Amino acid sequence: MEKIINIAVVAHVDAGKSTLVDALLEQNGVFNNHEELTERVMDSNDLERERGITIYSKNCAIRYKDYKINIVDTPGHADFSSEVERIMKTVDTVVLLVDSAEGPMPQTRFVLKKALEQNLKPILFINKIDKKDARPEEVVDMTFNLFMELNATDEQLDFPIIYGIAKEGKATLALDKEGTDISPLLEVIINQVEPFKGNENDNLQFQISNLGYDDYIGRLGIGRINKGKIKNGETVTLVKNDGTISSFRISKLYVNEGIKKVEKDIAYFGDIVTIAGCPDISIGDTICEKGDINPLPPIIIERPTLSMNFLVNSSPFAGKSGKFLTTRHIKERLEKELETNVGLQVEELSGTDGYKVSGRGELHLSILLENMRREGYELSVSKPEVLFENIDNKKYEPFERVIINVPQDYSGTVINDLQERKGSLEVITNNEDNFVHLEFSAPTRGLIGYRSSFITNTKGEGIMVRSFDTYKPYVGPIARRKNGVLVSMENGKALGYSLWNLEDRGTLFIDPATDVYVGMIIGIHNRDNDLDVNPCKNKNLTNTRSSGSDEAINLTKPKKMTLEEALEFIEDDEYVEITPTDIRLRKKILDPKFRFKNKN
Repeated sequence: MEKIINIAVVAHVDAGKSTLVDALLEQNGVFNNHEELTERVMDSNDLERERGITIYSKNCAIRYKDYKINIVDTPGHADFSSEVERIMKTVDTVVLLVDSAEGPMPQTRFVLKKALEQNLKPILFINKIDKKDARPEEVVDMTFNLFMELNATDEQLDFPIIYGIAKEGKATLALDKEGTDISPLLEVIINQVEPFKGNENDNLQFQISNLGYDDYIGRLGIGRINKGKIKNGETVTLVKNDGTISSFRISKLYVNEGIKKVEKDIAYFGDIVTIAGCPDISIGDTICEKGDINPLPPIIIERPTLSMNFLVNSSPFAGKSGKFLTTRHIKERLEKELETNVGLQVEELSGTDGYKVSGRGELHLSILLENMRREGYELSVSKPEVLFENIDNKKYEPFERVIINVPQDYSGTVINDLQERKGSLEVITNNEDNFVHLEFSAPTRGLIGYRSSFITNTKGEGIMVRSFDTYKPYVGPIARRKNGVLVSMENGKALGYSLWNLEDRGTLFIDPATDVYVGMIIGIHNRDNDLDVNPCKNKNLTNTRSSGSDEAINLTKPKKMTLEEALEFIEDDEYVEITPTDIRLRKKILDPKFRFKNKN
């Protein structure tokens, strides 16, 4: 039988997971000589490539000596943690990547905790040892302390350490010995991890840990065969998470070879396979031999922490650039997303044309919105709201761990800002390079909208990393946005003369000749109240001509918001209008008279 080892590569964002997987694939003959190699080959989604992050976990496989090693590339951002949780059940070990300069970050703690809970023995890979500010020995000590904090067993604490440069495909077991290739990592894997043991004559037991979707064959179930073997075309028993039992015939069976899925007639215990044939298969379901009911414990997905309302776009510009505009279109797209995105929840809103969509964080939901926008959808989105929990008849809310590195001159401002937002300072250390390292525990509610203020207050020099931590008792009201907004009171095209006069009132979002409508937000007011303005007003012309009376108009460059910044910026009485070509901000009630009446 084939010797199979399954590994997951886990780390914080930007520690080099996908780059390490590239090196493993390239050095083990996955690519032919004539094939052009692309960086981060596993990040196949457009958004993953643009942002340099992994959003969806993906499988590949390499051959090393007489072993088949299945590799799972996992997301590094906390918002996609539901992907990581499930993967831990399908692997035999994890390669924990830690940056040699940054050390363990919030998501490092999360993924390591999940691995230790599954009794896995991690392998530590200290990456980017060629950095100028690399401090590998110190980072090893910091990681060991993290293992201790997470109550690792003595066996887990005795983890092997590998140093390397994933980008160059080099690894070494000792810092004083330069690596030439990635083989030291592979040697440690096959020496530390026993191949999956089993018997092909056992009855089949196979749990679904991930989902896929194919336009031609429908929903796909992905997971590791725990016992026995599975055959293409055989009829099997499906045990759902809620205990219901049904049968279906496997219509397709795939295994991973390199970065491709290869159709097979049969697959054996230990291998990670993809099957088709059951349209309602879900995470945690167990597939057993026909007539043999032997389910594995269900996989529990952590609940969403944040929600937004996805509504039909009702602005005067609706339908100008989008193809999909109606409730039916939005419903069909969300239902398609639910086929594979199990961290998401969708509820229909009563009395309005829209849906309440809940996810693991702002990035989780904004990635969905960005994908919809690129596909031609138009919609309006409300301010993100945290989801409270009722624990022992008390109101609890999600808290995040916030790690900040900031120049010493701005540390006081940052501490003050986060304390205003009900954050509590837990760690403060001074670094040698005049930077201060701060760690906070802060409610998610208080952090919504803080990033833009943080960038402004630290002149772009600060680094902030957030990660969901736990639920804590409700901390009461939190201060909202300090500035009001400039709202258009006219329909038409914005004129340079008018915008030039409005610059004294605040920061503008629009250029001259931009189409505007009544109720559209065109800038941030300098004061705390909203101000209705006319951006379409032109200069009054007279018959009298005088030299020197015309002033040259020199406008400041407007502030252009990304989708994430817009979602963080808006308040309860505002929407983000999302179209394939534009992201606009608007008031929920467009007419200023009705808005004033509603306020009072």
